Amino acid sequence: MFKQKNKLRRPFTFRHFTRGGYSVFASLHREVRIGVLTVGMLASVNLPKVEAAQPVSNPVDETEGDGRELAEVSVAGSMSPLTALQSARLVTVITRQQIEAAAAQTVNDLLKLAVGVDVRQRGGFGIQTDISIDGGTFDQITLLLNGVNISSPQTGHLAADFPVSIADIERIEVLEGAASRVYGASAFGGAINIVTKGYATPRAAHTDDSPAADARRSAFGVEAGVHGGSYATFGGDARAAFSTKGASGGVGGAALSALYQRSDGATTNSDFARGNVFLQGGYDADDFRVSFQAGYSQKSYGANTFYSAAYPDQYERNTRYIVSAGAETKGRVRIHPEVYWQRLIDNFELIRGTTTGENFHRSDVHGARVTADVRWLLGHTAAGVELREEGIYSTSLGHPISGELRHQPPHEDIFYSRHDSRTNLSFNLEHNILLPRFTASIGVLANKNTRFDSHLRFYPGIDVAYTPAAHWRLFASYNKGFRLPTFTDLYYKSPTHEGNQGMRAEESHCLQLGAAYRTSVVDATVKAFYHRGNDLIDWVMYDADDVFHSAGFDLDNWGLQAQTAVRFTEVFHRADAYLQRLTLGYTFMHQHRRDDQPFFKSNYAMEYLRHKFVATLDHRIVSRLSASWSLRWQDREGSYIRYREAQSTGELVPYSPYATLDLKLRWTARHYELWAEATNLTNHRYFDLGNIPQPGLVILAGARLRF
Repeated sequence: MFKQKNKLRRPFTFRHFTRGGYSVFASLHREVRIGVLTVGMLASVNLPKVEAAQPVSNPVDETEGDGRELAEVSVAGSMSPLTALQSARLVTVITRQQIEAAAAQTVNDLLKLAVGVDVRQRGGFGIQTDISIDGGTFDQITLLLNGVNISSPQTGHLAADFPVSIADIERIEVLEGAASRVYGASAFGGAINIVTKGYATPRAAHTDDSPAADARRSAFGVEAGVHGGSYATFGGDARAAFSTKGASGGVGGAALSALYQRSDGATTNSDFARGNVFLQGGYDADDFRVSFQAGYSQKSYGANTFYSAAYPDQYERNTRYIVSAGAETKGRVRIHPEVYWQRLIDNFELIRGTTTGENFHRSDVHGARVTADVRWLLGHTAAGVELREEGIYSTSLGHPISGELRHQPPHEDIFYSRHDSRTNLSFNLEHNILLPRFTASIGVLANKNTRFDSHLRFYPGIDVAYTPAAHWRLFASYNKGFRLPTFTDLYYKSPTHEGNQGMRAEESHCLQLGAAYRTSVVDATVKAFYHRGNDLIDWVMYDADDVFHSAGFDLDNWGLQAQTAVRFTEVFHRADAYLQRLTLGYTFMHQHRRDDQPFFKSNYAMEYLRHKFVATLDHRIVSRLSASWSLRWQDREGSYIRYREAQSTGELVPYSPYATLDLKLRWTARHYELWAEATNLTNHRYFDLGNIPQPGLVILAGARLRF
């Protein structure tokens, strides 16, 4: 990949929080690189809505470590693109180095490393996973792919089926706390942004950074991998990236990737097969940039007791399409339009191979968004407007259709009999005040949804940060969030579940206080949070013989979180030191109900993680051989109903705390990599969700080539 002429010079590098006026960074009109941003967490950068969606036109030099790996994050902002030192929100960043080192094959597995994220799997290999943040539920987060909202209005159960492979991902950003004023509906408890590599070619192709090499017009790179192991698991992926440099200095290109994986599964009726294709590209010139992405994913899997232990032979098929395109001007005034579309097709069988309890769904989301950012004497001001249309055709979700019915391809004899839709209109306004030691981001979202009435509802927020001394930063924030009921919350009806069309939008008030300490050796953050929730939606049983009902509650979550990362390469001043990196993280949470509505069992909202501890250690073994260890311990509140031979005993069993230990070994060379991983080394049997045992020891091995 080639750099533009105005980027040939080496960027400035800052090694710690300074006492100087860092607001001048924005006026330099050059890349500003923060050299010691934390490996596992970025305590003072807002989730980049604008910059994250850019094509990666500057390949990353792996020799410069984590600071270089987070170079593009350091110039990102919220609605306005701000430097890392200017922003005041807590974002956990899982970097490319961590992704490559982790014993993980899916995005869902990688998110287990984020201490504030709760990952609950139904079966192994990340096939169907619920993801939540800071004690929330899986429907209360916004999922982004390169800054584009890909959340599903049907259900959060299927929202995390990303059409990308691990090899596509540059980093994963987790924004904790309400973010509705930036991302609108569903950003109730936070947001997760998957940032891909764009059209940056594989690193093996970037061995020559000389001016002569930069003068060449094009570059092409290919990488491919294959793996296999326990439970007849087998998979492979490939990625090709092409870039070209125009006569005016602009850089354009595209990347195409594909993945396939299958397995017999670790338990009865947990076999699966999945695949995806992802295309991304764009053009980056001096005055503007354009970008596009398109993804396709398909997954079929045995859903053993996934949605009720009374039916152990469930089966599901999901197909997903994602398309988006955007552009952005550069300079003091930036205008950024984008359009997007996604479709999710879902076929669920309550009893595998039969039509009993079978249903079909097709949900579509169309959206357009325009934001404008202005840099002026008093800071950065941004404004945006978004129109988002969400609809579903289904055999069970929505209102009955009168007139001609639509058939469900490829099943010509099956017709959708129900339909519903809603339109979201959102207006965003944000202003950022930039002073030498103090920054503030103040904004508001005005939202109107056709499901409710014609009134605008307002969701404000303010984030502030103060730098009292070198290495230290204090931050505080208040944000109000909301979440619309999914179509499943409203309409779903089965032998075990019953929706509620009277559900109202969830709302929360989110407070955060924290501090960050950063040197070239140590990064540490600590935070406290309080979320006051109204009309929170959960699925509950009112007695032991009941079905699950969609119901609303008033719940408060509060907690404490601490994280630290130690870079031993900086301690010993050697890139090849035996010890490389150690990260530690711990979260404690408590929940309080403010209503007195009795219930027998909660299925989601009140089954939160009271304790979660995560530790990772990376070290060299010999020569090119390295190891990464991951320890995760967690203790969940709540209980599940014990089933025997698909029959309920009516007995509530509390969740037990458990620990898992994972190991990945890697032999890395210039053009190839060999690896082997073992997850759950102690072969411990545990439950993320009741009556669904998680896999014991799983061993996989593979190889990867880069050219």
